[in-house]
Amino acid sequence: GVKEVTLLGQNVNSYRDVSEEQFCGSDVTKLSRGFNTVYRSKRGGLRFSDLLDRVSRVDPAMRIRFTSPHPKDFPDEVLQLISERRNICKQIHLPAQSGSNQVLKAMRRGYSREAYLDLVSNIKRIIPAVSLSSDFISGFCGETEDDHQQTLSLIREVGYNVGFLFAYSVRKKTHAFHRLQDDVPAHVKQRRLEECIGVFREEASRVNAALVGSSQLVLVEGESKRSAKDLCGRTDGNLKVIFPKEDAASGAVAIHAGDYVLVEILSATQSLRGRALGHSNLDTWTATSGQLRGYATSDSTMIMDNTR
Repeated sequence: GVKEVTLLGQNVNSYRDVSEEQFCGSDVTKLSRGFNTVYRSKRGGLRFSDLLDRVSRVDPAMRIRFTSPHPKDFPDEVLQLISERRNICKQIHLPAQSGSNQVLKAMRRGYSREAYLDLVSNIKRIIPAVSLSSDFISGFCGETEDDHQQTLSLIREVGYNVGFLFAYSVRKKTHAFHRLQDDVPAHVKQRRLEECIGVFREEASRVNAALVGSSQLVLVEGESKRSAKDLCGRTDGNLKVIFPKEDAASGAVAIHAGDYVLVEILSATQSLRGRALGHSNLDTWTATSGQLRGYATSDSTMIMDNTR
């Protein structure tokens, strides 16, 4: 059967279903604390917490992920559900885009740096072992060197495990295209982007050092793209793990795509390398491995540079 499902959508956690009359209540959609939106508040309907709850009950052995959310739509009931359900991955994508209030206002993001950091603190309070990822844009319209330094400090303060970083480029039919000037030189954008990537890698080194020697539950995806001698899969925190087929073949039962496998981590760079210890599952992992403690050191940092 299916072992993992990803709920996919633009601002997926803004989900609201009013397709049936019984869903059409009068309660106002809740936002994250300290956040606002340029859109009119909506009432009634099944919310993202309802959707996540129902999907997670379909099969307790099936992992659930979702992307890409907006930081404004993480009320406590969503976070509590992620914390309580063992098959909902303890991973949240939290696009910041910038660490500068000036740039966030120009982007019309609907939150300040302070509100964003408060949300991060609230997420970590409710889901102590959460894995966080984010998007950042370097060189947005009007970005100063001080704005850039504030972004670097935000990356250090939060401690993301995954980053998707881009240099700003003009897109038609956006507020920035119509109202703002693309005034940051290309070489400055590139330099700032490289500095952001460097900071993310510093954080990766710190996190990865604690990971070697641990055992992680990995959902096998299949053969590694780089070597036919290896298998690969992903942790709950969506980090790629590579391990030799010969280790997998040494067990009593062969390991195939779609299997949950316990893997001992032997080395760590942008991905992890290890050796398979044998088959496992979410129930066994939860009962014997101290699931939440395991997640606290289960992830690394992935850097995506899409400017080249």
